[in-house]
This record gives sequence, C-alpha cells and structure tokens, in this order.
Amino acid sequence: MRLVQFVSQNGARAVAVAGEDGATLRLLDGVERVYDLANQAIDKDVSLAALAQELAGDKTEDYDAVVAERRLLAPLDHPDDAHCLITGTGLTHLGSADARDSMHKKVAEAGEAALSDSMKMFKWGIDGGKPAEGAVGVPPEWFFKGDGGIVAPPEQAFGMVDFAEDGGDEAELVGLYVIAPDGSPRRIGFALGNEFSDHVIEQQNYLYLAHSKLRPCSFGPELLLGEAPDDIQGKARIRRGAEVIWEKPFGTGEANMSHTIANLEHHHFKYAQHRRPGDVHVHFFGAAVLSFPDGIKPQEGDVFEIEAPLFGRPLRNPLMMTGSGSAAVTAL
Repeated sequence: MRLVQFVSQNGARAVAVAGEDGATLRLLDGVERVYDLANQAIDKDVSLAALAQELAGDKTEDYDAVVAERRLLAPLDHPDDAHCLITGTGLTHLGSADARDSMHKKVAEAGEAALSDSMKMFKWGIDGGKPAEGAVGVPPEWFFKGDGGIVAPPEQAFGMVDFAEDGGDEAELVGLYVIAPDGSPRRIGFALGNEFSDHVIEQQNYLYLAHSKLRPCSFGPELLLGEAPDDIQGKARIRRGAEVIWEKPFGTGEANMSHTIANLEHHHFKYAQHRRPGDVHVHFFGAAVLSFPDGIKPQEGDVFEIEAPLFGRPLRNPLMMTGSGSAAVTAL
C-alpha cells in the first residue's frame, strides 16, 4: 500500500491511497495528515496499512490533476516544522565492483592507513555494517540537514541559495518515523528522496560536509508502507527543457548497501534526543547515485527526477535560484 498526502480540490489537506491503476487517489475519511493517521494507529495498536484500509472511503481525486496543479505535499510532515528532524547517513552503498576491487587492492598493498577517511569508513561499513541478528554493527557517517522547513514538496522547486557553490541531486531511500508516546521510534514506511547538496564545497574539504548538507531536500510523492524490499531498482535523471541531459540507473535497498537498515536505525535512535515523543524523523539512507561525479552542473529551471516502479509516481523538483537573506547579527 502507498499513501499520498496532498491538498484537495476544496483547499483542505487530504490523505489518500494510491490506486493500483496509478491514476486514482482514494481519500481516507476524516484524515488530514499521515502524522495523525500514524498516531491513531499507535493508539489503537494496529498497523498503519490496516487503519488506512479501514478509513478508505468512496471519494476519489484524479492523480494527474493533483500533480499538474502542484497540489502534492511531502508524504509525512509535522504540524510544527521544528519537531521534524531531517538527517542522513552516508557511505552506505556499495558502488561499483571496480571501486570495491580497487579499494581492496590498495589495502592489500599499503594497508588501511593509506586510505582516506572516507574510504576507511566505507571499508568499515563493508566489514561491519551488517552484523548478526541481535548484534550492533559499526556506526555510519551521520549528518544533520535541518528541520521540516527545508522540505520542498514533490513538484515544488529547490531554492539554491546565492552563496552555494553547487546544487546537486542525490537519489536515496528515505525512512519515515514517528516517535510514540512511550519514546519508541515507529517506522511508518519508506519513500524515494532527493538529498540535494552542495558537492563543490564538500569537495574542497571533507570537514565542510556539514555545510554542504544544509540545503533543501524532497521525498515522496508516495509513502510505501511495510518493509522495504532488499533490491530496489530505479533511475535518476535531469531534464533541461525537452532534453534529458543526464540519466543513470540506481540500486538501493540492503542488497545494494554495506549496512543493514536496522543498523542505520539503531545508530540514529540510540540517542535519547532522537526519541522525543511526538517528533517526526526523516532519515536519508545514503546516495545510490548522483550526477556530480559525471561533471553535471545543474542550472536554474533544470528538473531533477527520481523514479522506481515500486514507489509509483516519480519524485520531481525543479531548480530555482534564490537569495539567502541577511546573516547580520546585532546586539540586543
């Protein structure tokens, strides 16, 4: 089952089940937010899918119209943006066989000390990111992106600030969570995401990673309930007008990762501040593919597009240049 959050024809928020035909959205009665639906499921101790099925009514909307009229919303949000934490983990995907083979040869010839910090962490993930059941694996790279205010809904623009060196795509699997009243993290499902970042500043010095991540992001438009399949195949592309200027297939899911999702979740939610009741967490699981290494420089008006059949409609966001506002500080 896949859920979609959007603005209905009468201007109210709505949640719907995406129809198997890909053309119809079947509205849930009395539900305006997936967040509220998740909390109802927690209160009733039932699965989200079962509750959504129970509340699915007779009202429908045309999916094409919702997309064309840019009425889509992110498939999970919080009424207060400050209580939605956007984070991610990096160096979690295996990459090409050639890259792995090259790394192992380098280790064999010169030892681990010859590797960069990034490659060391990548190797640690390969060696210890998939522990035996009940064991804890190595921690991944972790980063903070912002709160719910940085999320661009599907079909809405990424604002590239004027001080940015780059505005580049990162196609990723995203985990979506609500923290229950007892402080336990509840995963409500998965979505496709674009963890838009500034790769030029990150390339200048890896210690600039934190700066490079403080950019918009997007995920959706559909929320996949239940577990994520081990092997998820899709395509990422960039459109410039009528032309596709870059396209690449990607694989995500645990079959294509050096960490288990459970291990990544453990190292995020082991911190008490990430288990505050009522909060929403949006966690990016690492880039499956990005255009920057291929020399692509996105321009204003380009459209990022990420799709995988499992997740229904593609995630699309155009690029827009925007100001940064004043950073001047004055004393009170």
